[in-house]
Amino acid sequence: MFTAADHDQMARALQLAAQGLYTTTPNPRVGCVIVRDGELVGEGWHRQAGEPHAEALALAQAGGRARGATVYVTLEPCSHHGRTPPCVDALIEARVARVIAAMEDPNPAVNGQGLDRLRAAGIDVRCGLLANEARELNIGFVSRMARGRPWVRLKAAASLDGRTALPDGRSQWLTGEAARADGHAWRARACAVLTGIGTVKDDDPQMNVRHVATPRQPLRVLVDSRLEVNPAARLLEGGGTLIVCAAAPRERRRDLEALGCEVLELPNAHGKVDLPALLQALGARGINELHVEAGYRLNGSMLREGCVDELLVYLAPTLLGNAIGLFDLLPPESLDARPRLHWQSVDRIGEDLRLLARFSPSAE
Repeated sequence: MFTAADHDQMARALQLAAQGLYTTTPNPRVGCVIVRDGELVGEGWHRQAGEPHAEALALAQAGGRARGATVYVTLEPCSHHGRTPPCVDALIEARVARVIAAMEDPNPAVNGQGLDRLRAAGIDVRCGLLANEARELNIGFVSRMARGRPWVRLKAAASLDGRTALPDGRSQWLTGEAARADGHAWRARACAVLTGIGTVKDDDPQMNVRHVATPRQPLRVLVDSRLEVNPAARLLEGGGTLIVCAAAPRERRRDLEALGCEVLELPNAHGKVDLPALLQALGARGINELHVEAGYRLNGSMLREGCVDELLVYLAPTLLGNAIGLFDLLPPESLDARPRLHWQSVDRIGEDLRLLARFSPSAE
């Protein structure tokens, strides 16, 4: 169905889409390539919400040469009016001959309608080329469209015996500089970074991106059931931090809001933060990918409540003995009842290992 040339052009479109890794939220990362008679005549990638879509940029570059051309796009062209006009209208007007999309748009406002409109206009439409690669690039967007919640990646650093900190809570630094920089790259691609009050008390982290270049900082989210955070905590510097609690005394809320923070009350029946409700609230705010860096208690709560999609674990070649572990979890009743994950990748980063394991092979 697809030729070697088709694969090459879609691979190029995916490379372009990846340039929006840190910037497109809440929109998906999309790249587009236009080819006529074997010659590249236009290409583009979506940079950020409100700016032209990849197809519009590629068509502008191609001009009249788009007529009769083949368009390779990593996501189904949009068919609805948002901040920008529908891309299907621009493609039809340009009289392209063929459109190859990597995957359908999971957005209910599109979801196949864009491809149908192109077919109705007499354009040869095909879908599914390098679909898995396209899906991985936008796994958070797919998750938000399908489930109303972000894709949740829980990051942790541990010793070879699975320990994350000394008994007094000290954990800086288990891994080397290369692994820490790699972790910041994962932070940078996320729309939001979440931690808990225990981590803030122990380490006073900034929870921003510092070790890699990024044009924007993710939203910082703090889970703090009783609003115990010190107003001088580095996490609050510069304002904009979302603090999620079970109850917000008026004076504490006022003091934190005066620092530029937002306080959100989401209690569960046990006087803690309702974590599934938090994910839904973040999804409603357009958060596609949530990066979690917390302590073993909050890590355990996230896992117990089904709020984690994949684990990003850095293993350092060292041992800590009887120290703090990765997760606060009760053992399963049997080995058959143990949680099962799927390996996504195992890589060496400097002197450390990076393990990526997923609870489910898809966001749905």
